[in-house]
Amino acid sequence: MKLIKTSVKRPVGVIMIVLAILALGTISLRNLNVDLFPEIDLPIAVVATSYQDAAPEEVENLISRPIESSVSSVEGIQTVQSQSQAGSSLVMMMFDTGTNLDQALLNVRESIDQVKGMLPEDAGDPSVLRFNPNQMPIMWVGLTGDEASKLTQVADNQVVPFFERQGGVASVTVEGAENREIQLILDQAKLQQYGVNAQTITQALNSSSQSSSAGVVEKGAQDLQLRVTGGFDSVEAIENTLVQTQTGETVHIDELANVKDTFTDSSGETLVNGDQAVVLSIMKQTDANTVEVANNINDSMEEIEGELPSGLSTDVVVDTSEYINMSIKSVAQNILIGGVISFLILLLFLKSLRATIVIGLSIPIAIISTFTLMYFTGETLNVLTLGGLALGLGMMVDSSIVILEHIYSYRQRGYSLTQSAIKGASELAPAVIASTTTTLVVFLPMVFVDGIASDMFTPLALTVSFALIASLVAAVTLVPMLSSKLLAKATRDSGKRYWFNRLLDRVNNVYQAVLKWALGHRKSTVFGTLLIIAGSLALIPMIGASFMPSSDQGQLQVNVETQPGSSLEHTQSVAENVNEKMSSYEDVIETNYMNVGGGGGGAPGMGGSSNQATYMMQLVPASDRSQTTDDVVQSMSDELASVPGAEISVTATDSGAGMGDPVQISLSGPEHEVLRELSQEVVDTISEVDGVHNASTSADDSAPQMHIEVDSEKAAMYGLTDQQITSQIQLQFTGQTAAQYREDGDEMDITLMYPEEQRSTINDLENVTIQSESGAAVPLTTLATLDQVEGPVTLQRENQQPQLNVTSEIIGRDLGSITSDIREKLNNMAMPEEYNYEIGGQAEDMASSFRDLSIALVFSIFLVYAVMAVQFENFLFPLIIMFSLPATVVGVLLGLLVTGLPLSIPAFIGIIMLVGIVVNNSIVLVDYINILRREEYGKGRYEAILEAGASRLRPILMTTLTTILAMVPLGLALGEGAEMQQPLAVTIIFGLTVSSIFTLVLIPVVYTLFDDLTAKITRRGKKA
Repeated sequence: MKLIKTSVKRPVGVIMIVLAILALGTISLRNLNVDLFPEIDLPIAVVATSYQDAAPEEVENLISRPIESSVSSVEGIQTVQSQSQAGSSLVMMMFDTGTNLDQALLNVRESIDQVKGMLPEDAGDPSVLRFNPNQMPIMWVGLTGDEASKLTQVADNQVVPFFERQGGVASVTVEGAENREIQLILDQAKLQQYGVNAQTITQALNSSSQSSSAGVVEKGAQDLQLRVTGGFDSVEAIENTLVQTQTGETVHIDELANVKDTFTDSSGETLVNGDQAVVLSIMKQTDANTVEVANNINDSMEEIEGELPSGLSTDVVVDTSEYINMSIKSVAQNILIGGVISFLILLLFLKSLRATIVIGLSIPIAIISTFTLMYFTGETLNVLTLGGLALGLGMMVDSSIVILEHIYSYRQRGYSLTQSAIKGASELAPAVIASTTTTLVVFLPMVFVDGIASDMFTPLALTVSFALIASLVAAVTLVPMLSSKLLAKATRDSGKRYWFNRLLDRVNNVYQAVLKWALGHRKSTVFGTLLIIAGSLALIPMIGASFMPSSDQGQLQVNVETQPGSSLEHTQSVAENVNEKMSSYEDVIETNYMNVGGGGGGAPGMGGSSNQATYMMQLVPASDRSQTTDDVVQSMSDELASVPGAEISVTATDSGAGMGDPVQISLSGPEHEVLRELSQEVVDTISEVDGVHNASTSADDSAPQMHIEVDSEKAAMYGLTDQQITSQIQLQFTGQTAAQYREDGDEMDITLMYPEEQRSTINDLENVTIQSESGAAVPLTTLATLDQVEGPVTLQRENQQPQLNVTSEIIGRDLGSITSDIREKLNNMAMPEEYNYEIGGQAEDMASSFRDLSIALVFSIFLVYAVMAVQFENFLFPLIIMFSLPATVVGVLLGLLVTGLPLSIPAFIGIIMLVGIVVNNSIVLVDYINILRREEYGKGRYEAILEAGASRLRPILMTTLTTILAMVPLGLALGEGAEMQQPLAVTIIFGLTVSSIFTLVLIPVVYTLFDDLTAKITRRGKKA
C-alpha cells in the first residue's frame, strides 16, 4: 500500500504529524467539558397555571381540562398528564423521541393562547416551560447561624451576589429564607368605630405609594417634566398614611391597625447538620463545566467565610462534582491499570522492550487523538466516554500486534528491515482494516435506538470508534515506520530459549493436537458445540434483567409525611423523633440537610406543605464505609418504620441519571374515587413481591376541608356578591397584599391581616362578620352554611382520563424478575370494568430499549457480514467466520451468572460490541489459511489449516489477552462510578474468552465442511 511505503520512507514527516496530534489532543483535553453522564434529552414540556385558593376539583375542571384539550392536538405529543392541586395546575406533555422541541413549544403556546379566554378571570397566565432534568443545582451550600432573619439578610445581600460573580454560575436561589414584610394587624373594633373597611385602607396605601406624571412646563428654553412623587420612605410614613372615613373625616393608619416591621409567617424549618440554616442552591450556566464551577465555588468559600458576621458560617451540603471527580479519577485509574497490563502482556510475548514500545505507542496516540475528536464533536468527558476508552484500550493494539507479528515473520525469513516493514504491513493491512471495520459498523444501528439507551451509549460508541480509527491509522503508518528503525536488535536471537516461548510451544502443541482431533471428528465437534450453546440458554432464567446498573453515589433522601392537614408543629415533633432514630448513623452521614414544611417529594426547593419533611443526606465516600448505600437505605427503612404518626420512605438518589422510578404502575379509569381505592389495593398486592421496596400511591390521603356554601339570595339582600364575601374571608384568614414598600433597593409587601387569635379556629370562622356596602356587619353564618368534608389533595389525569400512579423502588432482586412477579399478581386481581393498568417507569424503558437493541443487534450482524463479504469478495468465507458468534452466547451468559449481574442495557451494548470483536480472530485465521493455499505458497487445505493455526495462535492470544485483561479493572468495578461499565466489561471479557477458544477449533472445522460442500457443488456444476 502506498501509505505504508510513504510512512516507512519518510519517518520525519510521520513523527511531526504524531507530535502535532499529541499537542492538539492535549489542548482538547484541557477544554473538554466534564460531567458524570452524557446529557439526556427528554422531550418534555410543562404548562403551569395558578388559580389562587381554588380547590383541586375546581382547578381540574376549570384549568387542567381546557388546557389538556387544547394541547392534545399538537403534533408529536405522545402523552399528556395533569396534576390539579389546591391553587395550581401542572400539565405535562411528553413528545415522541426526535421531536423538535423548540417548534413544539411554539405550537403549545399557540394552543394555549386560543384557550386563555376560557380560563377563569382570576387565574394566572399559563407558563409554558421546557422540562430539562439536567438543569438541576450542582451544589447546595448551607449558611448556618442563630436567626433565620439574619441569615436571610446576609444571604440575599452578601452571599448570593458573591457566588453569582464566580465563573460559570448562572443563578443562586435561597431556600428556607424569611422574607421581610410590613404587616398591618387590623383592629376590628376600630374599623367599625370609624366605618372603615380593608378596601378603603388598600386604596389609601396605593394612592400614597404611587408616582405619576402631571405634564410639562416651560422654564426658559427648557421643558420640565412634572412628576408627582409617591412612595413610602419609612415605616413611620406608612403609619401616618391618611384614610378617609365614610363621614369625610381622616384618620391615620396606626389608629386602625398595629403596623409591624417583621417577617412573613414561617412555613417551615431548615436545618443543616442540626443547626438553623438557609440553603443556597447553585445552578451552572448551560455550557459551563460542572467540576470547574464547583471548584470555583469551593475555592471562594474561604474568602466569603472571612467576610461573614460572627456566628455565621457556610457548609457544603451536597456537591455533585465530588462524585464526578471520584468517578472520573477511578475510571482514569482503570485506564492506566489496563494500559500497564496491556504493556506487560506485550512485553511478555515479544521479549523486547523496543518491539513493545512500537506497539504500545498506539495506545497514547489513539487516546489523545480521541480527545481531539471528542472535542470537535461536542462530547463531554464523563464516566461513559472514559469507560469507552478503557473498554477499547486492549483493542487499540490489536491491529498493531497483527501487523508487527507479520513484519517479524518476514524479518526472520531474511528480508531487510525496510522490506519486512513494507511487505509484512501491506500483506495484512486489508485483513486488519476489515477486522477494525467490523468492530466499527456494529455501532451504526445505534442510530435507530431511541430514548435513554441512545442518549447514554451513543457517546460511548463514538469514543470507542474514534479510538479504533486512530489506532488503525497508527497500525498501518507508525508501526511499519518504527519497525523499520527499531527492530534490528529486537529480531536477533541470543541463542537461549525464552521461557515464555517454551510455554507457548507447549500450548501450541496442545492446540495442534486438539485441532487435529477436531478435524478428524468434525461432526462430534459441531454437535458438541451446539449442545454447549443449548445448555447455556438454560441459564437465562437464573440471570434476570435490569434497566441500568445503580451507582453508589452515597446520596439518599428520607421523606416524612404526616396526615394531610397536619400542623407544622406536629410535623416538627415527628421530625424530632426521626432525628433521634438517625443519630445512630452519624458515622456514615457526612452532611444532613433537613427541611420541614418547605420541601418534599424531590430535591430541595421543590416545594411542599406543612405535613411534609424532607432529609437529603450525603454519606461518606464508599471507600470509608463498610455498607453500600442500598444497605444503609434498607437498614434506615427498618429503623424508621417504628416512628408513629407518619409515612416514611428512604430512597437512594442517582443524580444525573434521570431514569425515574424502577416500577411505575399507571391505573386509569373514569372515577377518581375508585382509582384511589384501587391504587391502595395495588400497593398492598405488590408489596408482597420479594424485592419491592417503598411501594406507594400518588393518591394522597383525603385532606380535611371546610366548605363554605354562600346563599346567593341572602347575600343579595345585603347588597353582597359571592366574590365580595370570599375576599373578606380570605382577608380574615390569609391576609391581603395592599401595596409595596421599598427600602435600600429591596421591595417588600405591605400586608393587611387580622390578629392570629382571630383566625385560628373554627369558632373564629363562625364569628366572622361580613361588611356590606352600607357598612352593616352581617355574621357569616347568616349568609352561608359551613360543612366539614374530606377532599382530595391532588387530582391526576393522563390523556384526558383520571389516572393514578403506584410506584416502587427495588432492592435485592433484578428489575425483570420483580416486574414479572408484579404483572402476575396484577393479572390475578379483579379489576373493575373500564379500569386497567400499565407498567411503566424503568420497567417500560427496559422493555422498549431491549426491543430496539435486539433490532440493532440483528442489523449489526448483517453489517459485519456485509463488510467481510466486500473484503473477501466472497459470500462463503464471511459465512464461515460468522460461526464464531453463536459460541459467544455461552461466555456472555456464564459471565453474568458468575458475577451475579443481570442482563442490562450496558450488557446488551457489550453483546453488540462482541459481534464486531469476536470475528476479528476468525478473519485473521481464515485470511491466512487462504493466503497459504494460494499458488505463492501452494499448501494443501489440511496443511494450510494446521500451519495457519500454529502461526496465528500467538497473535490471537496476544490480541485476546490484551483486550480481556485491559478490561479486568472495569469488570471488577474498581473505584467510584465503575458500576455503569461493569456489565459491559464482564460481557466482553467472558464472551471474547469463550469465543476465542471456539474460534481456534470450530472455525477450521466449519471451513473444511463448507470447502467440501463447495467442491461438491463445483463438481456438479462441471458435470452439468
